Amino acid sequence: MTDKKKRCSWASGDDALMQRYHDTEWGVPERDSRALWEMLMLEGFQAGLAWIIVLRKRDEFRKAFAKFDPAKVARFDEKDIVRLMGNPGIVRARAKIEATIAGAKLYVEMKKRGESFSDYCWSFTDGKVLKGDGKAFVATTPLSELISKDMKKRGFKFVGPTIVYAWMQAVGIVNDHSQGCFRRSEVGR
Repeated sequence: MTDKKKRCSWASGDDALMQRYHDTEWGVPERDSRALWEMLMLEGFQAGLAWIIVLRKRDEFRKAFAKFDPAKVARFDEKDIVRLMGNPGIVRARAKIEATIAGAKLYVEMKKRGESFSDYCWSFTDGKVLKGDGKAFVATTPLSELISKDMKKRGFKFVGPTIVYAWMQAVGIVNDHSQGCFRRSEVGR
């Protein structure tokens, strides 16, 4: 039986995992701090690669990075980096692994100061979901550039404007489902 749903072009192929991700997760507004941080870290791992590579390895990433519990990841040390570099189930890029550990430390510091990561992420849109036009594919926006600059100033790595925009789309800060995609109006509700 063929699935006839109209999807965004990047999810319209035959890959069931990509379709499921598109249909259930991508673009849904996420308000949980830990989940927002996890997706930001995964988007960083995706830099230079196709998203499907990270998506296929996501369960292994979660095992390797203590279910992306920032308090646990912040305590990772050189021994953990060596362990992670030997794990074929994840993307083994030392700079990205170190950036994830550093990002966990920043997350923990924010929390200690009473700053919610979710509130921080959504502060750039006053808590509102932005709506793309559903026509044009863009890789960056002035807002993703602003957020990228702010995150870098705070010490986050692998948060360039393109990565930040992909993350904004993934976590529903912006609804960028294409016109005609069955999810565009569903996510917009």
